[in-house]
This record gives sequence, C-alpha cells and structure tokens, in this order.
Amino acid sequence: MIEKLYTTFLKSTGVCTDTRKLQHGNLFFALKGPSFDGNLFVKSALENGALACVADDDKIEGNDKIFKVKNVLQTLQELSTYHRLQHKIPVIALTGSNGKTTTKELISAVLNKKYNTLFTQGNLNNHIGVPLTLLRLTEKHQMAVIEMGANHQREIAELCSIALPDMGMITNIGKAHLEGFGGIEGVIKGKTEMYDHLKSHKGLIFCRYENEILKSKCNDYENVIYYGTSPAKHIYGELTSTQPFLTFNWHKEGVLQNEIHTQLTGEYNLENLLAAVCIGTYFGVSAHQIKEAIEAYSPDNQRSQVMKKGSNTIILDAYNANPTSMEAALLNFDENYHGPKAIILGEMLELGENSAQEHQRIIDVIANMEKDLLILVGKNFLHTTLQETALRFSGSDDAKDYLSKHPLKNTTILIKGSRGSKMEKVLDALENNS
Repeated sequence: MIEKLYTTFLKSTGVCTDTRKLQHGNLFFALKGPSFDGNLFVKSALENGALACVADDDKIEGNDKIFKVKNVLQTLQELSTYHRLQHKIPVIALTGSNGKTTTKELISAVLNKKYNTLFTQGNLNNHIGVPLTLLRLTEKHQMAVIEMGANHQREIAELCSIALPDMGMITNIGKAHLEGFGGIEGVIKGKTEMYDHLKSHKGLIFCRYENEILKSKCNDYENVIYYGTSPAKHIYGELTSTQPFLTFNWHKEGVLQNEIHTQLTGEYNLENLLAAVCIGTYFGVSAHQIKEAIEAYSPDNQRSQVMKKGSNTIILDAYNANPTSMEAALLNFDENYHGPKAIILGEMLELGENSAQEHQRIIDVIANMEKDLLILVGKNFLHTTLQETALRFSGSDDAKDYLSKHPLKNTTILIKGSRGSKMEKVLDALENNS
C-alpha cells in the first residue's frame, strides 16, 4: 500500500490535512481529532482539485482516487518515513524544554549559508507536524533540521522512529509539561529518548558541556561533540556584551574566530547561539558565514523580541513559559535593564500538582527584584503570596483594559507567559498607548 501511495504522492503538488488550505493537485489526508473528522471532507477535497485522498471511514468506498487505510495518521507517518529514506542526507533532530525553536532557526540559518536546508516551519513539531515536514523534502535539499516537541514520555521516541535522525541535540532539560511527563525525572527520561535512539543507531550527539544532566547521559557514548563556555571544549564562546543585544566571541580548538553581534536578548540565548556555531562548524560552514547568518537573524513570533514602542522598550517573550524559562527571563531582566521597569507575567500551564509551588517560587524570585510595576495574569497567580503591591488579573483581557486606562511611559517592560495566557492582548494595549 505504501509503495502505491508513494507513487501517487510523487505525482502530487504536496500533502494537505485541511481542505481550507487545499491546493490543486494535493494529496489529502483525512485526519481525525477530538472535534473534527477529515473523512467528512473527502468528497469536498476531490471536488476542489485534490489528486487523491487517504481515508479510514468504513462508510467511504475506495477507488482510484481514494486510498482506504486502517488509520490515516499512521499512514501519514509511514509515508513520511518511507520518503525520508529515499533522501540520503543528514537529518538533525532537535528537542529540549526551552529554546528549541530559536535554536532550530539559528542552526538552519547557519547551515543555509552552505547547504539547501529543510527545517521545521512554525510549531509543526509533533506527531503530525514532523511527518508533514519530512514530506516537504525534495531532491534540492542537502540537509534537514527537524524540531521535536513533546509533553509526555515516549513521544520523542515515536518522533525519532518516524524521522530516523542521524544526529541530534537536546537544548536543555527544564520544568516544562510537568503534568504530562510526571515530574522532572519524567522530563529527563522523555527528552533523552532522543539520545537512546541515536545511541542505538550509532548517530552523532551534540551536547552542551556545562549541562550536567545531559552530559551524564553521554558519558557511556563516544560519538559526542561538546560545545559550551568551557575553554577545553572543541567549540566554546563567551559573552562580551548584553546591551542592548547579546554580543559574543567564539573559539575553535582554542583559537578565537570572530565576534558576533546578535539581535537576541537574554543571556540564556548564548547556549542556543553556540549550538548553531557548533553544528555549522561541524558541517564546514566558515566562521565568516556563521557570523553573517547569526547577525542577520531577527527573532519573531514573541520569542526574545526587543521592541521599541513609543517611549517604551518591550522585551516580549510570551510564546511559551515554564518555571525554568520564566526564572531565566526574570533574572536576565533584573541584571541587564535599568531605569523605570515593569514586569507583566502570565501564568504557566501544564504544571499539574506542581503548579501552586512553581508559581509561588516565581513570586519569590520577583520579590528580590527592582521594579516599578508588577502585573500578574491568570488564576494560578491569584493565590500566591507577595509582601509588596502587585496588580492581579484573572485574564489578559482585564490586564489589557487596565493598561489601556493607565498607559506606561519611558518604561522597560518584560512580558512573559504561557501561550494560553494570551499575553499578546497586553501587548496590544502597550502598542496603542505608548
């Protein structure tokens, strides 16, 4: 079945899972979810130009244009693996609790200086997104960077079995998705499933030397390249400035290469930058090309963005949040920004039984920081204890209303929160009143 379907795929103009985005000649996969059933749109897909459809509803009869299968999602995944195996190019897998998307973007920018590199678009990093990314591979691609996200154990193992990476990197281990993983030990076990896959397939691991958890998981494996801030490592770097953006220099085998001026804020981004340098160097991208690629990279999508809005400077890092990334953002803000300051935090989600404890821990971090205004958004912050004044709102709409009526001026503002907190609404108020 897969061989026959693959022949049809090669004749198609690409894969589609949403008829609203269907292009003429697409191969349509009728995926199902808790609130939708793609099988209901098979007829519509064909009427609107689909080359063929893959369906698993018993009521639908198969024909030359409808492939009947037991499970559409499983078929999508099997087709993507089959396609990946036709392309004998390096496939780099990337996961981690924090920074994986920024790191993926940086690595891809560096590799694209020398190779035509396919990389994950947006947040297509799950059991559907990874197959869709792999099916974008063409004969023109010389490299692939595949981001893998997970919120429970065995998910990274599954994604690795689909993408079959030759090499990989875990950016870090943090307190993300604690509810799904079952605590921090579950996070460690779940994320390092990537190492397990690479070890069993004799793949290459890129590992940050200063991360003791990750380094300990590599001690029994020889095929590892380390990077970080320790001078003894093959690739290492150090910050030379944090204002207004990160500037760092890097060394290869102890020899200074160059200094790079980035458009990224947050000292925690140094490890992401060095990861891109390390992988670029491994694949023969020159120091000059690495510098060009990183200096041209500008973050977007609410990740480590520095925005000037009227008289205010906004540090926007609200695409997602967990206790580890929240604390890092707060400490960076406290150390590197001065003058009138405001902190606007949205609650952190998917922490399960750890939620109350972790939100209070963040409040305790804030208690020692200098700030002129503190706004806390979300129910998880409502019952925290703080020995100073803070404005608390149950949702971002209420926070937006307050800021619309009490505009900030000449202030540096940190906005951080989980995606579900919808902190972009707060940003709207600041943009319209600065």
